[in-house]
Amino acid sequence: MEINYFIIAFILIGCMACYIPVFMCLFFTAVAGFILTGKPILFLFDSFFRSMDKFALVVVLFFILCGNIMTSGSIVDKLIKVANSLVSWLPGGLGMAAVIACGLFGAISGSTVATVVALGGFMIPALLENGYDEQYTLGLMTTSPNLGVIIPPSIGMILYSMISNVSLEGLFLTGFIPGLLIILGTCLYTFLIYRNNTSIVRKPVPQFMDVLKVLKEGFWSLMLPVIIFGGIFSGAFTANEAAVIACVYAFIVELFIHKSIKFSDVKTITVNSAVTSATLLIIVAGATCFGRYLTFENIPGKITEAVLASIQSPIVFLFAINIMLLLIGMFMDIISATLILGPVFLPMLDAFHIDPMHFGLIMTVNLAIGYCTPPMGVSLYITGAIGKRDLIFVSKSVIPFLIIQVFVLLLMTYLPDIVLALPKMMGFVY
Repeated sequence: MEINYFIIAFILIGCMACYIPVFMCLFFTAVAGFILTGKPILFLFDSFFRSMDKFALVVVLFFILCGNIMTSGSIVDKLIKVANSLVSWLPGGLGMAAVIACGLFGAISGSTVATVVALGGFMIPALLENGYDEQYTLGLMTTSPNLGVIIPPSIGMILYSMISNVSLEGLFLTGFIPGLLIILGTCLYTFLIYRNNTSIVRKPVPQFMDVLKVLKEGFWSLMLPVIIFGGIFSGAFTANEAAVIACVYAFIVELFIHKSIKFSDVKTITVNSAVTSATLLIIVAGATCFGRYLTFENIPGKITEAVLASIQSPIVFLFAINIMLLLIGMFMDIISATLILGPVFLPMLDAFHIDPMHFGLIMTVNLAIGYCTPPMGVSLYITGAIGKRDLIFVSKSVIPFLIIQVFVLLLMTYLPDIVLALPKMMGFVY
């Protein structure tokens, strides 16, 4: 039986090394596993279709649509202007505005890739034109979009909630503190490296009326995250309903208030969102099939027994998990990794007295960092294409910012009360 595990691992790693799409790697590996173990293939196809027929996935699909509406319209531009008005007068103010804008956009889209595409194309040229260092610029705009999956709503958190049955609302609340710490850490780093830089012209401290004017202009954009989180945490509507309401609100704002999109654009935006959603569903299906093979072979149970036999300390366990997830994030996207590894790690948590909600945040932040690590970090390639730089240059650029994010990761890993404070306050953790 052990030889089968080596064959399965070889097939999975070999497919990924050949740049076969992740969902096909997982599905082909699952098929091979079922054939090798003599299990009916019909079980596999049943899992494939059932995995996509889950109501919990609706929230992901509508947040993708909401992100595309904002990208096509002017909400992103309004958010950038608001962030810029608040900090542009500080040393490195435009860089600070970029990371704050990523946080604001992430609080609506739930996606790192959407945040990179929406803000990178605008902010990278703007930062370079204003004299900011190229390495700083690319590093900032590669890593700051990680806030898209750390600050809720987060696609990774939604999928983790689906497999773990922890409260999605409570899980969302855990993401605010790490997100704010990353924003503060990045802003502080920016201030320190540009505080004595006289080559970048600082804007004057804005007058109160000027700030008020920008806030008034961006009011409808800023109300979107307020509606989403206010509605969810007040109990007015569920997370699924919040995603639908966010889409309707975004369409109304862009069509009738900002007038930045036309009715003829609605079809294009919807079709593009449907294609993106279909891609995500196929990844979910492939990951679920592979997960079904792991379940049949009781791989999670065997891994749990091996871990418990060799590790007794929660501190060592969490450190090992962080290292493992950071490495896995280099090769696997957050959707596949969450669906495959979540069921493997969840049985171990009780033995180490780790809250599943806390662990969900740890997984999300670790795998978010994977967007910025070679060889398969998607954000590296997107910002590299925008900045016309190769993978090696961009990979070096992200190092200082990843150090900040890893520091926040370790802080929240070993001080869980920091991130569980909000869920406890709202009654989601007892």
